[in-house]
Amino acid sequence: MTAGPAPSAAPPDARVPGPAGSAWRGLPPGIWALGLVSMLMDISSEMIHALLPVYLTAGLGVSALAVGVIEGIAEATAAITKVFSGALSDRIGRRKELAAIGYGLAAITKPVFPLAPSIGWLIAARFIDRVGKGIRGAPRDALVADLAPEGRRGAAFGLRQSLDTLGAFLGPLSAIGLMWAFADDFRSVFWVAVIPAFLALALILFAVHQPSRPAGLRRVRNPLSRAELRLLGGTYWAVVAVAAVFTLARFSEAFLILRAGELGVPLMLVPLVLVGMNSVYALSAWPAGVLSDRMSRPAMLLAGLAVLIAADLVLALAPGLVGLGLGVALWGLHMGLTQGLLAALVAEAVPAELRGTAYGMFNLVTGGALLLASVIAGGLWQAVGSDATFLAGAAFAALAALGLAPLRRRLG
Repeated sequence: MTAGPAPSAAPPDARVPGPAGSAWRGLPPGIWALGLVSMLMDISSEMIHALLPVYLTAGLGVSALAVGVIEGIAEATAAITKVFSGALSDRIGRRKELAAIGYGLAAITKPVFPLAPSIGWLIAARFIDRVGKGIRGAPRDALVADLAPEGRRGAAFGLRQSLDTLGAFLGPLSAIGLMWAFADDFRSVFWVAVIPAFLALALILFAVHQPSRPAGLRRVRNPLSRAELRLLGGTYWAVVAVAAVFTLARFSEAFLILRAGELGVPLMLVPLVLVGMNSVYALSAWPAGVLSDRMSRPAMLLAGLAVLIAADLVLALAPGLVGLGLGVALWGLHMGLTQGLLAALVAEAVPAELRGTAYGMFNLVTGGALLLASVIAGGLWQAVGSDATFLAGAAFAALAALGLAPLRRRLG
């Protein structure tokens, strides 16, 4: 049988170490710029996302199941789009331009939220916003991997994730202050969210630069062909399989917001749930990324799963606002320990010229799992209650942990 084309090594110019010294200075400016772009867009998106579930349920009378379906379809749409944008970025090599198109789509949907006359418009805006997320996600992650120095991908993804999550912290915090300032006027808060979205678009257009393509890097004509997908390798598909089961356990954060509402948290303070979660997430993602460059990544992933199980159990069984606060903090810690780590595992498992495709396929599988998870969570919430929803999440996390154990040797 004829062997397929040999996968290329990672581009040498993407692995030149930064200046000696601290971990902060050792990363290229492009990593910082991409992190700031993510931060600004997340400020905008989370200002809206922190209020949207409550706006839909309390303001428009939408059920918890419908919220789960809307969130699941939105995220699954993003995941499906990522496959094609990632493959296209591998074929044409223009990762920055594709990422900019995605951020541009997200920016132009933001004015729709305050202008929407009906729920149909809100769903359409959420859908298009997620298409933008799908277009930008895989090329952006592949660009981070291309820019990261050798041995520093955990730190690079951790930094981008920390800045991204800082935006997810500042967004809900801003929403709280603005809801107070505007006397619970959702639409006024949505208008303010437009500003950071267009700042993010400007930053990626003018501050992020596409690295030159290394001379020895193999050109990929059809990244989604069977021959190319085979080159992704068994280790990559093992990571994808574990991540898919993992995703079933971490359904949309919209259910954390609904849990807060169920416990009687005032409307103006509901976004504190995301503020708390994302503050822990932002503080833990960067050190976790640095640590993952120095120790066993599967062991760290297992630790993250253990924390997620604890979060679900606390949210299901611990009473009142104390249980909510502890559960939300543990949820944020598990995100910090695992999300940048999974991205680094994908980058190191595949050939450099197929990274966009790898991230696209990874996000397709996990996005499908998120759709299923959100629908299951919404159905359980409506039929049985919130406790059953979080207990089911703990069971899926335990299943993912069991699946990871036999793969620790393969994942290294």
